[in-house]
Amino acid sequence: MSTSDSDSSSHGGDYKNFRQISRDRVLLEMLRSTRTGDSKSTWKVLIMDKVTVKVMSCTCKMADITEEGVSLVEDLHKRRQPMTTMDAIYFIQPLRENVAKFLSDMSGGQPLYKKAFVFFSSPFPKELLAHIKSHTSVLTRIGGLREMNLEYFAIDSQGFITDNERALEELFGENGEKSRQHDACLNVMATRIATVFASLRELPFVRYRAAKVDAFTLTTMRDLVPTKLAAAVWNQLTKYKESIKHFPQTETCELLILDRSVDQISPIIHEWTYDAMCHDLLNMDGNKYVHEVPSKTGGQPEKKDVLLEDHDPVWLELCHAHIADASERLHEKMTTFISKNKAAQIQHGSRNGGELSTRELQKMVQALPQYSEQIDKLSLHVEIAGKINGIIREMGLREFGQLEQDLVFGDAGPREVINFLRTKQDATRENKLRLMMIYSVAYPENFEGEKGQKLMQLAGLSHDDMNAVNNMRLLDGSSATEKNSTGVFSLKFDSQKKKRAIRKERKGEEETWQLSRFYPMIEELIEKLNKGELAKNEYACMNDPSQSVHGTQETASVRSSPVSAAHSMRSRRTAGSWARPRNSDDGYSSDSVLKHASSDFKRMGKRIFIFIIGGATRAELRVCHKLTEKLKREIILGSSSLDDPPQFITMFNVSFTNIHILFWSDKNLEFNVEESEFSICLYVICTCMHNFTFL
Repeated sequence: MSTSDSDSSSHGGDYKNFRQISRDRVLLEMLRSTRTGDSKSTWKVLIMDKVTVKVMSCTCKMADITEEGVSLVEDLHKRRQPMTTMDAIYFIQPLRENVAKFLSDMSGGQPLYKKAFVFFSSPFPKELLAHIKSHTSVLTRIGGLREMNLEYFAIDSQGFITDNERALEELFGENGEKSRQHDACLNVMATRIATVFASLRELPFVRYRAAKVDAFTLTTMRDLVPTKLAAAVWNQLTKYKESIKHFPQTETCELLILDRSVDQISPIIHEWTYDAMCHDLLNMDGNKYVHEVPSKTGGQPEKKDVLLEDHDPVWLELCHAHIADASERLHEKMTTFISKNKAAQIQHGSRNGGELSTRELQKMVQALPQYSEQIDKLSLHVEIAGKINGIIREMGLREFGQLEQDLVFGDAGPREVINFLRTKQDATRENKLRLMMIYSVAYPENFEGEKGQKLMQLAGLSHDDMNAVNNMRLLDGSSATEKNSTGVFSLKFDSQKKKRAIRKERKGEEETWQLSRFYPMIEELIEKLNKGELAKNEYACMNDPSQSVHGTQETASVRSSPVSAAHSMRSRRTAGSWARPRNSDDGYSSDSVLKHASSDFKRMGKRIFIFIIGGATRAELRVCHKLTEKLKREIILGSSSLDDPPQFITMFNVSFTNIHILFWSDKNLEFNVEESEFSICLYVICTCMHNFTFL
C-alpha cells in the first residue's frame, strides 16, 4: 500500500501542455495503475465526491474513462448497490467524512466491493492515515492508497481555476478577514494551486503583489491577501520537495500571484473576441450553447445542446479572434465549402454568379444533407456569429465600446460620458452600469457625494447599482491623486489636459480591428516578468535569496533568469491556434487545427504561471495564449474562478466597507486588532525582513 504521489515527471521526453499532463495523470497514473494482478482485466466502479467529479469532468470525457476499464461512476455520498465481484476506485478529497464513508463501504463481513484503490486529491493528513490503519479488516481489501495531488480544474489548455467563486466576497468583503470563510478560502486556494505544481513537477519562484509598507501608506487587510496566499502556497511546496519523489529541488518556473485590484477594467469592459462575446451576450450555461437545427420530419426546429470547447476545431481556431475577424473567416469557409462541392455549385448556379450573404450561404449548405458533418461544424458557428452581430447592432454596442475604450486611453472624459448618457436613455441598465464603473476608475472624485447621486440619476441606475460602482473603487483602495505612472492604474495627467488615461497605448501594437486596442494589465506584467523588470518593492518573492530587505530602490527588479536561460532546451507541443495562417486546407475543418496542433513542436522556455485572486476574465486567458506564442514560454493562467461581466457585477455588489486598517510607522508598529489577527501582521513583518516563516 503506497501513500506517495505518482512518480512521473513532466520533465524530459516529449513536452506536453498543461491540460495534456492533467489528462494523463487521471487516465494513466490513476485509472490505468489499478490494472494489476487479478484486477488487470476486470471492470471497475469509479467513486468520487462533488469536488473530484468536477476535476474529472474538466480533465477528460466519459469515453476516456470507459476505455480505462470503468463501467460505472458513483457518488460517494449517495446510497449505492453492493457489487462484491467488482473492484472500486475511490478518487476523493482527504476529508474526515469521506474517509468515514470509505471505511463504511469496505468494512464488515459484506463490503460493497471486492477491492478498493484509493486516490486522494490533495495531501492526506497523518491522523486520517492512522485512522485507516486502525481498521485491520479494511487494510486487506485496499489494493493501493496514494496522494494524487490533483485538485484543480483545468478549464483550458492553458488555464485552471480553484473553484472559489466567492473569493472576492470572502477575502475582500466587509469583516471578511475575521470570518472563518476567509481562512478556509485561502487554505483551499493554496492547496489547489500547489497541486498544479505537483502534477507538472515544477517548483516556482513564488512572486506576489506586495503590500505597501512605509511611514506614509495605510495598509489594509485586503492588501495582505496576496502575501498570505503566496506564503501558504510556498509552505505546501516545501513539503512537496520532501514528500514527492522526483519533485524539483531548485526553481524551474515562475509564479506571480495577483488580486483583482491589479486590473478593475478587464472584468467590466466589453471584450470583442468571439469567445468573450459568446459568454457575454448569449444566454449560455457555462460552455453549453442551445443550437436550433432543422427538424428531420419537417416540423419545428429541434433544440440541441452543443459544448463550445477545444474538441471543436472551428471553435479552437476562432475563439480568440475578434468577432469581426471570426465572421469574415466563417464566411470565407462557407464560400470555400460551396466552391468545392458540385451539388452546391448547381444550387448556386441559378443566382447568376452573384455574391451570397452569410445567411443565404447558411440556407444553401443546410439543403445538402450529404454533407452533414461539415454542415454541423459550420452552420453552428454561422448561427452564433449571426446572433452576436445582431445583438451588437440592436444594443448599439459599438458606440458603447468606443466610449469605453476612449475613457480607458484618455480620449474621452466627463463631457463625453454625460452627453452619451443624455442621448442614450434607452440603453440597457447593465451597459450603463458597466460604463459608470469604468468612469469611476478614471474619475473617482466625480462620484463623491451629490456628484455621484446626480450621475446615477442621469444614468437611471439604482442604489444597489451605486454600491457596485463604489465597491469597485474601494477594491483599488487608493484615490486618484495617489496614482502615478509607475502604478497599475496611471491616473497622472498633464495639467493642461482635462482627460486622463488609465492605460498607455502599447508601442508597436497595431489596431487591426476596431475596438481591439484595449489590453488587460497582466499582458504588461507578464512581459516585464519575462524580462526580469518587475519592481521588487511592488512584486516580492518568497524564495528568492537575492531579494534584499524592505526599502529597495524602485529601480531594482525581481530576480529573473536571463531571457536566454529562460528558454531551456525543452521540446514541447503548442496549441498552434493563435497566430495561424488564414488559408484553409479543406474549407470546413478550420484548417485542420487539431491535426496541426498535435504535430507542432517548438523550442519553448520555462513556464510562467499567473494566479489572480477574485476571478479572471476571458481577455486575460486570451493574453496568455497570445504571449505563449510571442515569448516562446507556456503561460498558464490560474484564478479562483473564470467569470463574465454579469458575474463580476454581482460580485461587486458585495460590501467592501469597514475594512480594518493598520498604520505602519518607520519607528514602531501601531495596531489595535484581536489576537487572532496578530499572525497577519507578522506576515508583513517577516516579509519586510525577508526571513519568512509560515505562521
